[in-house]
Amino acid sequence: MLRQEGMVRMDDREALLTLAHQLGDPSKALAVSAEGNVSARLGEDTMSIKASGCSMASMTVQDLVDVRISTLTTLLASTTTDEGTQDDHTRSIYEASKIKSTTRTPSVEAILHATLYETTEATVIAHTHPTAVNALGCSQQSQLLVEGMLFPDAIVLMGSRQLLIPYTDPGIPLARVVRAGVQEFFASEGTTPRVIYLANHGLFVLATSPSEALQITEMANKNATIILGTLAAGGPNFLSPDHVRRIDSRPDELYRRGKLATARRSSHG
Repeated sequence: MLRQEGMVRMDDREALLTLAHQLGDPSKALAVSAEGNVSARLGEDTMSIKASGCSMASMTVQDLVDVRISTLTTLLASTTTDEGTQDDHTRSIYEASKIKSTTRTPSVEAILHATLYETTEATVIAHTHPTAVNALGCSQQSQLLVEGMLFPDAIVLMGSRQLLIPYTDPGIPLARVVRAGVQEFFASEGTTPRVIYLANHGLFVLATSPSEALQITEMANKNATIILGTLAAGGPNFLSPDHVRRIDSRPDELYRRGKLATARRSSHG
């Protein structure tokens, strides 16, 4: 397990709703209609997640479903290969995972959120379909999203490396592939990713507060927009690995990252 005990947990549904409304704001081009989802860890084995079929822009507290993480992750051990049987099993486990009786159904991505809470230190997770990110992620040059870093602020917020996952069927298959990818990333980098790109799908951001989740999501979309712009001018001029390492470790940038983290925690309360 990559996650450490004693992490900060979030139990502020109003802050989570604010995040959902910000991510669902049509002017931000991060998610439209019922796209995307948000969640927050409530306790060691519980999380609150957006219900399936509702819009982040207009969701209310009734659209949050509290579920048990360990119940959901039992799906990872499922051995059935029949899609119909697997879908039925998933629905029954999703229903069993609910902590309180509700007619709402957890997002189809609940299994992935649960898996990420079991394998990382994230306390808030935001899943969106940003226009610029998907413009690259749905292209034949999706690798550009993780090929290098272009400017200092992206490194400060997104980290020096991100993870790109090839298109995988949402639900159990995607959760398994992402879990393996996160474990490989940790083995290579000594940390877990803040940003996970899903090719032909969207973006997952792992954060410690709703404010941080929004900032990282917006930076990922800005970064993708800049990459797209460079393609009209000869292609991206990525920073050298030495420059990236320097930015990621120089005292003033570490101070700035620390101040941003403090501000994010303060805004969370």
